[in-house]
Amino acid sequence: MSPRDWDAGSYERMSAPLEAMGRDVLDRLDLRGDERVLDAGCGTGRVTAALLERLPRGEVVAVDGSPAMVEAARERLGDAVDLRVADLLELELERPVDAVLSTATFHWIADHDRLFARLREMLRAGGRLVAQCGGAGNIAALKAGAERVGEREPYAPALGGWPGPWHFASATGTAERLRRLGYTDVWTWSHDVRVEPDDPREYLGTVALGSHLERLEPALREPFVDAVIAELDEPVVDYVRLNILARRPS
Repeated sequence: MSPRDWDAGSYERMSAPLEAMGRDVLDRLDLRGDERVLDAGCGTGRVTAALLERLPRGEVVAVDGSPAMVEAARERLGDAVDLRVADLLELELERPVDAVLSTATFHWIADHDRLFARLREMLRAGGRLVAQCGGAGNIAALKAGAERVGEREPYAPALGGWPGPWHFASATGTAERLRRLGYTDVWTWSHDVRVEPDDPREYLGTVALGSHLERLEPALREPFVDAVIAELDEPVVDYVRLNILARRPS
């Protein structure tokens, strides 16, 4: 399946909680200010803008699979960033980067072996990977609610039996994968974040359930989100964030 093209306007309105998490990840990336850095999954460019501020003599390559997201990032960042619409599994860079930064992206990619192998090849010797994504147990109640609703009519023809768009890997499994693929200085851990959206319907429809809605006829999309919200004890999102630090060997 080709990468989903997100509703960039809605994401821009709803993504403040993800931006806050992303800025925390950026704080883990020590920079001199002259490095070349890949933002892998830049969205509308909120965290990219903060990264750019830390690279006054450097260079940012920002990539997203959604054309709408990249266009929104271009409106925010102009020509200051090398923005590209690309699948991370297919991305080719002309020159390696000193670091890869990624927030809230890797759990949308099924093949983590190929993902981390590709990112390793993009890093120069000694280059760093600093990332965060959804980990094992992420949005568990929401995921279970979406699965229950998806088995009912009229949603079952499109969603019944579908496992969902996510790959929520464990910290231990990810560390083992990274070491097997040749990374060193590997450190992975998980932590919990609870988000209480001001507008649960728009937040869930855009940030969490957009891939479900793509599979449904337009008339079924809002009723599906409302039915999933009705399955939840309270309209919150309980995230489990998987944090990743690693390095390509010198």
